[in-house]
Parts: sequence; C-alpha cells; structure tokens
Amino acid sequence: MAPDGLTLRAPVLRIGLTGGIGSGKSTVAALLAEHGAAIVDSDAIARRLTLPGGGAIEPIRAAFGMAYIDPDGALDRTRMRELAFNDAGAKQHLEAILHPLIGQETEAQALASAEPVVVFDVPLLVESGRWRVRVDKVLVVDCLEATQMQRVTARSGWSPEAVRAVMASQASRASRRAAADAVIFNDGITLDHLGVDVSRLWSWWKRSSP
Repeated sequence: MAPDGLTLRAPVLRIGLTGGIGSGKSTVAALLAEHGAAIVDSDAIARRLTLPGGGAIEPIRAAFGMAYIDPDGALDRTRMRELAFNDAGAKQHLEAILHPLIGQETEAQALASAEPVVVFDVPLLVESGRWRVRVDKVLVVDCLEATQMQRVTARSGWSPEAVRAVMASQASRASRRAAADAVIFNDGITLDHLGVDVSRLWSWWKRSSP
C-alpha cells in the first residue's frame, strides 16, 4: 500500500528489441506500439543528436573537424559512415561521443512514459554489451541473411557490397539469438502472421511480468 499522499507506479516491463539490418525490427516495434508499449527508438535519438544544433554536433566537430559537418550544420552521415567502416579507432571515438548521450535520452524517455511496457529499440543492443542489464527481456527479430540483403537493397538502393559491410559490422545472427529471451523469425511470413507472433509474445510476457 502506498503511503498517504503518494501514488506508487506499477512495475514497468522493459524490453530490449534488436535485430540485424533488414530484419523487420521497426515493423515489430510498430506492432508492439499498437499493443500499448512505449517505444524508445535509439536510432531516432541518434539522428536528433546529430541534426543542426543537436547535442552531439559540437563534440563531433571538435573530434573530427568541419569536414564531417554538412553545410546545414548536421552530421554528414555518408562521410562519417565511410570513415567508421574503414577506421576502427574513429568508430570507437564516435561511439564514445554518441553512446552516453543516447543512453541519457533513452532513460529520460523511459522514465517519462506512463505505459506499463517500455520497448527500447536498439539495433546494436548485443554489440554494445551495456544494454542487457538495463532491460528485463531481449527480443530479437531474425531472418536469413539473403533476406536481409534483398530487403535492404530494394528499399535503400545501396549496393550489395555496402549492405554486406553493414551486416559485417553487426553481431552475427547466432550471437543475437544467443542473447535473446525470445526470437521472432520474420522470414517468408505475411504481416498478419507476424502480427500474430507479436500478439502471442505480448500476451505471454504481460502475464508473466510482475
């Protein structure tokens, strides 16, 4: 029972959602939102931080120079992506700037939510090594690598080589699956079928949460 004058918030179920590029993770996030989950999108936060005036722009400018800031004052994402793929030290330096800022904002958004379930949409959840202790469950959206290639080249116009480079920079399917409390295999199924899988998992985790 809450002390007089105080309202205690019910326990929040914190789910970490991840998957390789082209896995359909964003679609699963949207389906979870339809069930009432609050979605905290780490990629969207990273994009805001690197827009003109974003909190990461000045540290990036200081670390990498004006060559990586576009004429509008935003991060030149294409140029930075090329640098990070080719220079592990630069990638680590960029992550050292972005990750603490992203972590602060994701936690602020989670605390501000009134929903009983918060889903942290984190593409590099397994790679970061820091997220597992911040969530109660890890949900991995999985598909065949050939499917990843097909989806990403179709939607983005990237070359197969560019897609392979991104996939190589991410955790392997086996690593993601090993870190998961649940896996949704999003390959060769319809959106309706995917929705059923998400609904079943949602119901199970809601029943088993505190």
